[in-house]
Amino acid sequence: MALLGIDLGTTAVKALLITESGETLASATVEYPLSTPQPLWSEQDPSDWWRGSVEAIRQVLGKSGIPGSAVRAIGLSGQMHGLTLLDQDGRVLRPAILWNDQRTAAQCQAMIERAGGPARMRALATNLPNPSYTAPKLLWVREHEPHLYARIAHVLLPKDYIRYKLSGEFATDVGDATGMALLDVRRRTWSDELLRLFDIPRAWLPLCAESHVVTARVSQAAAQETGLAAGTPIVGGSGDQPAAAVGLGSVREGIVNVTLGTSGVVFASVEHYPQMQDTAIELFCHAVPETWFLMGVMLSAGGSLRWHRDVIANGHPALASVNHNGDAYDALLSSAATVPIGAEGLIFLPYLTGERTPHRDPLARGAFVGLTLRHTQAHLARAVVEGISFGLRDSIELMRALGLKVSEVRAAGGGARSAVWRQMLADIFEADITLVNSTEGGAFGVALLAGVGIGLWRDTREACDAVIRVTSRTAPSGDSAVRARYAEAYARYREAYPALKPLFSRLCG
Repeated sequence: MALLGIDLGTTAVKALLITESGETLASATVEYPLSTPQPLWSEQDPSDWWRGSVEAIRQVLGKSGIPGSAVRAIGLSGQMHGLTLLDQDGRVLRPAILWNDQRTAAQCQAMIERAGGPARMRALATNLPNPSYTAPKLLWVREHEPHLYARIAHVLLPKDYIRYKLSGEFATDVGDATGMALLDVRRRTWSDELLRLFDIPRAWLPLCAESHVVTARVSQAAAQETGLAAGTPIVGGSGDQPAAAVGLGSVREGIVNVTLGTSGVVFASVEHYPQMQDTAIELFCHAVPETWFLMGVMLSAGGSLRWHRDVIANGHPALASVNHNGDAYDALLSSAATVPIGAEGLIFLPYLTGERTPHRDPLARGAFVGLTLRHTQAHLARAVVEGISFGLRDSIELMRALGLKVSEVRAAGGGARSAVWRQMLADIFEADITLVNSTEGGAFGVALLAGVGIGLWRDTREACDAVIRVTSRTAPSGDSAVRARYAEAYARYREAYPALKPLFSRLCG
């Protein structure tokens, strides 16, 4: 018997089969294209998602050697926020507008104004709308494509289009629904007031359920396409971030997870609805009932290190004998470890694509501050890695200001493989950095949710306790001088953005 997790990413879909004890049977990944028809636009054809999903499911069944009838339940995860529009007959009306599309700044501001200001908007939706969210995209379609808007019958998020194709049912989960900016996040249900305020018909929205709840079953038609058995239950699932958190076991307050990918995400479960302040931290419903999560997003985390590797360090002797994959990063991080904390007065601001947390500033720019003739390639590498780490700490400090007690930080993503970087994070965050045995991300998390949905475990926490364990722990240095030097370097880093912000605005004018 097996559980199937499907994670619909921005560049590819991943299907993962696990046993009921959490062992991986097989995985398969199928890529699909992304379109940028205009500057700031980012779109995909939902039919590509479905074709990729069908292929990934068939591949994973073939690799595992088990029949579709052995799959007991399915969980869905995927890129959040994307606007997928269907007509009355279930036909896609236009390419989906994705989470990284930036065309809706005017609609976000209009939403805030129509709500009566930022405070009222927070009271209704918890988070202030930003161009990633779904509702501003829907308002953009109303303003710019009224002929299509008039034909809308269903509004879905990306992973929920796969649910529809698998089952014919329209449903979502509370976590993914939060990012639509139409949910009463405290009560975990659609907000009638927000729908009225923005004149969006309730009938367009899908059923909204908790992540482990069975919301649909595989149809006969989908069974023939995929090789799955008709009637296989499909649980609510979750957006990619909460699903990945479940896959890391970050389902209790105090356990924070940090993802060091192209972007950097700081994610923390909270078992109460906090009193939100005027902050860049976002609060979403978690994949665990009566639990929420705080999230901070750095737009260029590993992306900053990759830029440094390709643009500045390319051709440096330290990289001459290594390839352009993990070995190159290891060489950069090893060279950074030879430089004192604070990079001898060199600061790097990692805002190469603007910033989301803590500044919410699309005009923020990257910068080296304090360069001298003394600074070497190793100093630059040290400054880049410290700058990324300090930027992630910004999110953790905002969470601490909301009352979060950080007991442990679980690291994931490519950067987490570096022992040098893990030690730096432990010292900068002043918390243990741990790794776990699960490395399959959101697909693994929603496979566990599928098991909860059919009663294999009583709840999601029990599921995580059963299959996820800590495999590595890096503690902060016991040297008070190390803590003091990092505190001083972080304080200098915090001064740099306010000093440069007026210039950033003029550079982009």
